[in-house]
Parts: sequence; structure tokens; C-alpha cells
Amino acid sequence: MAEAEQPERLHRQVTVDDVRQLMGSSTPHFALQLRNRIRKLITPLPADDPARLLGEQEIARLERLGFTGEVRGTAAQEGMGSLASVNEGEQPRYVPGATRG
Repeated sequence: MAEAEQPERLHRQVTVDDVRQLMGSSTPHFALQLRNRIRKLITPLPADDPARLLGEQEIARLERLGFTGEVRGTAAQEGMGSLASVNEGEQPRYVPGATRG
């Protein structure tokens, strides 16, 4: 998944629907890339803008999803531990880099 923005969004005001469109494809695999795209999309908006408020909520959810994964289906088989990346106790951690974590 690229972090490039759709060209038509660059020439108009960002809307709640724009944020929702990005939220729709959120999975643990793409959560941090989507977080970066939403962050870039809402940065120029005023603090009280509805799209920015929704985007900030979604950024927090995507960080949890990206670092802790998601659990679906039944519990692990007896004697088998869960994967470290699918752990509710795991906290988001930041690694300095080009996208600022």
C-alpha cells in the first residue's frame, strides 16, 4: 500500500468521507501506513474540524491495531501461546524514522 495521496484530494477541502474512505481498509498489516496517510491528510485542518477530529480518533485506533494486531475466531489451542504481536498488553512503540513513528 502506497502512502501517496489521491490527486483529487489535493485540490479541495478534506472531508469526513475522505477520512472514512481511508479507514475502510484498515487491517493490522496496513494500519501504520493508513495512520500516516490520515495524519498527512488532516495536518492542515483546524483543531475543531470534524474531519480532523475523526482522523485523530482513527490514528489512535490504527496505532493500537498496528502494534497489537487483532484476534478473530477461537482461542489458541491448549499448549500453544499467542503470537507476541497479537497481545492486548502490547503498547504502541515509536521508532524514529522518516514518518516520525
